[in-house]
Amino acid sequence: MVNRLDTVAAHVPISIFDIVKVGIGPSSSHTMGPWLAMHDFLERLEARGIAAVERITVTLMGSLAKTGRGHGTHTAIIMGLTGEDFRSADLGAMPARIEQVRQVRRLLLDGRREIRFDPARDIILEPQAHCPVHSNTLVARAELADGGLIEETYYSVGGGFVQREGAPGLAPERVELAHPINLGVDLIRWCDESECSIHEIVRENERTWRSDEEIDATLDQLFETMIDSIETGCHTGGVLPGGLHVRRRAKAIHDRLLAGRHYSGRQEWIRQIRQTPADLATSTSWITAFALAVNEVNASYGRVVTAPTNGACGVIPAVLFHWWLFTPAAEIHQVRNFLLVAGEVGCIFKKNATISAAAGGCQAEIGVSSSMAAAALTSVLGGSPRQCLMAAEIAMEHHLGMTCDPVGGLVQVPCIERNSMGAMKAVTASQLALFGNPEDAKVSLDAVIRTMLETAADMHSRYKETADGGLALRIPVVLADC
Repeated sequence: MVNRLDTVAAHVPISIFDIVKVGIGPSSSHTMGPWLAMHDFLERLEARGIAAVERITVTLMGSLAKTGRGHGTHTAIIMGLTGEDFRSADLGAMPARIEQVRQVRRLLLDGRREIRFDPARDIILEPQAHCPVHSNTLVARAELADGGLIEETYYSVGGGFVQREGAPGLAPERVELAHPINLGVDLIRWCDESECSIHEIVRENERTWRSDEEIDATLDQLFETMIDSIETGCHTGGVLPGGLHVRRRAKAIHDRLLAGRHYSGRQEWIRQIRQTPADLATSTSWITAFALAVNEVNASYGRVVTAPTNGACGVIPAVLFHWWLFTPAAEIHQVRNFLLVAGEVGCIFKKNATISAAAGGCQAEIGVSSSMAAAALTSVLGGSPRQCLMAAEIAMEHHLGMTCDPVGGLVQVPCIERNSMGAMKAVTASQLALFGNPEDAKVSLDAVIRTMLETAADMHSRYKETADGGLALRIPVVLADC
């Protein structure tokens, strides 16, 4: 099911920082979305007074009910109701806080009112409920002391975007962009008319919301978060949580590639990586390690960059960090340009198709992230705007029809490996575009996005993040509490 909530009206501008942003694992639609929905619900409750609330229940439907446990939806709801922000919450303390709520069956609503709350009773799963608007639907209800009831319905439409039923959609404020972009052809037209590169066009648009200093600071924070997640994942072994007993692999690959080299601190670690051989096997192994590292952090409720989703959060960091490490004289302004280009390609997909696996399968997540990375890599390697969009098209072309069939509803198998594959496809797509002539291309980016949307509409719901089909049926798993 792909519907009006999965695409954005052409006149609604989207900042790239809505597409590429700091988030928390393991899922942007099943963790971040419900968490943000609870924040909005707390704001609804303020009108009647938090002190008037006696009980809260949250009903999960469709994909949220079927895979929410493995995606950490219960955790997100609990943390969201306490008023915590996933961008600043102490993630290390989170498991103990969740367990305490389960044990005492009480919750500190918005951090100031204690209410009875038993997750086993008050988070209600309705996996077979028909969700005509979106498959990621939840309903929050608050019973008040005076007998009143406050109820809101939310749709988590992918990438951390949340829509409350009856509320205005994305970016209700009308802003005028210097270069309005809906389609790929719009972006090329602005580049031609202005004789500018893609990143210059995107930066001019972003100045509608932020100063250049704020844009650069946010881009730098995103890159820093990406490196943090790569570094953490490359230095953490063991088994991932959730009951599937997936062993982390990034550290083993990382350690083998460094071959016993000693280092202390990040800068020395980076220097040692740069001194490793530049042969094809080593180079591709580093990209694989970086992608796995980020997604293993994501699968462990870590802080990552949602780009454009959490399930696909390893693709762009792997491609960008590898380019930055192994490109002589790479500079921070080029990193910023990379992210500006990647973000704009993600915006075009969001406006014209979907970035929700529950609506479009994994082509909407890994496919989109691979397209974003391919275009951005092509840009920093000196490609023209047309070559950048050609790279984005090639990357998506070879993800069309990719299903989302998470084993046990966890963002682990096959999700983690798919990030490394998506990163490698992005590199290949970029090389094809750089050696190619866009005038000879038979398929445009806009055409492949339309095809992706049509493919999503034809895809059976079993393959849209429900764990009802594909690999999810082949591997038995007993889930641990998530």
